[in-house]
Amino acid sequence: MESLRQQKVARLLQKALGDFFLKEGKSFNPSGLTSVTKVRISPDLSVARIYLSLLGPGSTHQIIDALIAASRSIRFQLGKELGKSLRIVPELHFYHDDSAEYAQRIDDLLHQIGKSGPSESKK
Repeated sequence: MESLRQQKVARLLQKALGDFFLKEGKSFNPSGLTSVTKVRISPDLSVARIYLSLLGPGSTHQIIDALIAASRSIRFQLGKELGKSLRIVPELHFYHDDSAEYAQRIDDLLHQIGKSGPSESKK
């Protein structure tokens, strides 16, 4: 279970990264939208696992790889923005969050089952 401090730092990073992707997101995902769905912080506040939802065309692996390559510069920019709130900006690890795609797939399957109607019972 996350401590209150971990939750506060996670919310702060999620908001700052959301603003960052709003401004600079086109350089990583030119034809789509990047949103931060979840941020998890290690207990010592040194590592942040950032889960991203990537909408639009393009390879998610390429976008995540580009973000991993640029994580030091992103961390530096976050440090300039959050310098008054955080003493040390955690190391950033980016991951693709596919929960929205998974939920959409389940919804499609349920819709298909509903279309086919109830199956006939065996006699």
